[in-house]
Amino acid sequence: MDPFELDDVAQADLYGPWVSRSPGDVAELFRGYLGSWWISGGWAVEAFTGVSRKHVDLDVYVLRSQLKSLRVQLSGRQHVWAVTPGGALYPIAPEKNPEGSAEEVLPEGTRDVWTRRNGRQPWEFDIALSESSQEEWVYQHDGSVRRPMSEALWEKDGVFYVQPEMAFLSKARTMTPRDVSDFEVVLPLLSDERRAWLRGAIESTLGDHPWLAPLAESAGDKAV
Repeated sequence: MDPFELDDVAQADLYGPWVSRSPGDVAELFRGYLGSWWISGGWAVEAFTGVSRKHVDLDVYVLRSQLKSLRVQLSGRQHVWAVTPGGALYPIAPEKNPEGSAEEVLPEGTRDVWTRRNGRQPWEFDIALSESSQEEWVYQHDGSVRRPMSEALWEKDGVFYVQPEMAFLSKARTMTPRDVSDFEVVLPLLSDERRAWLRGAIESTLGDHPWLAPLAESAGDKAV
């Protein structure tokens, strides 16, 4: 069972409740962190557009290669649990091979870790382990889509976000009603350069797609 395929109620019934967290909470969690981290998804879109909406999750990413740094950062503050592909949760105790790499410490196939203060508290952060490097961002669903990390992220109020066109590559894959609504809000703000990147990435990973035609149109005066 994949916990990410469950709705919020079913997931909470099976794994326990979650508490809502904001980008500011993530910035505080990673204050002084020596590795790379960023936020994608709806919060990244909101930061770019300035248009607020309700959020059901918070997409946080770190580099898989920097798992050791993440564990050091969270030590004494958050318990870390690996989420296995089959839906099992596996505790990553601080004393368990603290110098080990992700491949040495995590169950095979682990792509996310969940954190909480202790077993009596709700879950707080779902942190995805990216195959990117400090120099290059790599799309999680297709490693052929890459971008220099210096171009992939931007910062606002102490929070690092993925560029909006990159966030929408994942949204183009899921196409939920919320994704479609977000696309309608962000499209007028995307420059020709951003549109071209997203269009090319969608074509190479998904082929024909309903967003290709509007992305081919020239950007308007509001685009950045």
